[in-house]
Amino acid sequence: MRTTDVTARLASFGGAKWDLHLAARDRIAAGADIIEMTIGEPDVPVPAELLEQAIGSMRAGRTGYSDGRGEMNLRRALAERYSETRGRDFVPDNFLCFPGTQTALFAAMMGVAQQGDEVLVGDPMYATYEGVVAASGAELVPVPLSAENGFRMQAVDVAARITPRTRALLLTSPHNPTGAILSRADLLALCELARIHDFWILSDEVYEHLVFEGAEFVSPLSLPDYAERVIAVSSISKSHASPGFRSGWCAGPKAFCDALLPYSETMLFGNQPFIADLTEHAIREGSSVAAGMSERFSRRAQLLTDRLQAETALQVHRPEAGRFAMLNVAATGMTGDAYAWDLLEHGVAVMPGSAFSESLTSWVRVALTIDDAAFETALQRISSHARAKAEAVA
Repeated sequence: MRTTDVTARLASFGGAKWDLHLAARDRIAAGADIIEMTIGEPDVPVPAELLEQAIGSMRAGRTGYSDGRGEMNLRRALAERYSETRGRDFVPDNFLCFPGTQTALFAAMMGVAQQGDEVLVGDPMYATYEGVVAASGAELVPVPLSAENGFRMQAVDVAARITPRTRALLLTSPHNPTGAILSRADLLALCELARIHDFWILSDEVYEHLVFEGAEFVSPLSLPDYAERVIAVSSISKSHASPGFRSGWCAGPKAFCDALLPYSETMLFGNQPFIADLTEHAIREGSSVAAGMSERFSRRAQLLTDRLQAETALQVHRPEAGRFAMLNVAATGMTGDAYAWDLLEHGVAVMPGSAFSESLTSWVRVALTIDDAAFETALQRISSHARAKAEAVA
């Protein structure tokens, strides 16, 4: 039987990027001593108050059909929070609610790009972005993010890739996988290009609350001169250690949200009322776990940098935010893929950089989310493995 063009466009964007992670999980299940540093599961449980809020809402009967835009109580909370943090006025109709950031981004992309269009995306990029753009029918145009520039997108690189077909620029700040943060000056330059050439800015801001000390997050939503062309997506997955609740949103101009609503309703028709209630609580009360996660991830990133650069020839790109650090393994004489599979044999699982870009063929991504004791053991194994490889190359 034949399937549609969209299934063909997405056929190459399945789970192959996660083969090493799944192989590690299989070995762990079979009893192997492997420290998993592939994906960024929270290192703390869901805050108890969110569980209690969800249970209380379900018991109160908040299990029926919901508002297609998202429950009004949640959208009011979002409007108040964004008005406070972005420095301009938002109203509930500036938001649509979705099951997580991924769904919000998918829907927003379908609202701004289609067959024949181009979408500019920083390269390297989060593993699902290629599929999100391909699903819309648009062509993804990679914009190189170099280690020399701290993996921060440069306006000159964007400008060189703009064509009459450009419809959107997808930004990720803080960035996954590199942890880079765009400055206000960076965003002003990028938004000005969007104004001149009339395209959308899509901003994935899910790591906003996991910024390390000394760094500053700025949202393009806080730039009033560009308010009518910026759409942001986020969720409570990272900030509240709650990825399993799948509760996110899209923020943007009311006219855009109005136009996207029929698409959203056709696909989802709102999120669950009891999840909206716990998300409202999360938004209004803030996170009891974000600051601790940020401190631990920052400390582990610094330890990774200090130890490996003192003991090995490996090079660490220290992140400014998020749950991951990038490790350049070129000194081993191996590609990132070969290195990751070889390191797995020595008891540590990391993600090959090629899962995020062919430009990262000499890199791997290391999760900072395991506890301190396991992290210390992993450092010892990585260091020992790297020294053995260096001796073999010599």
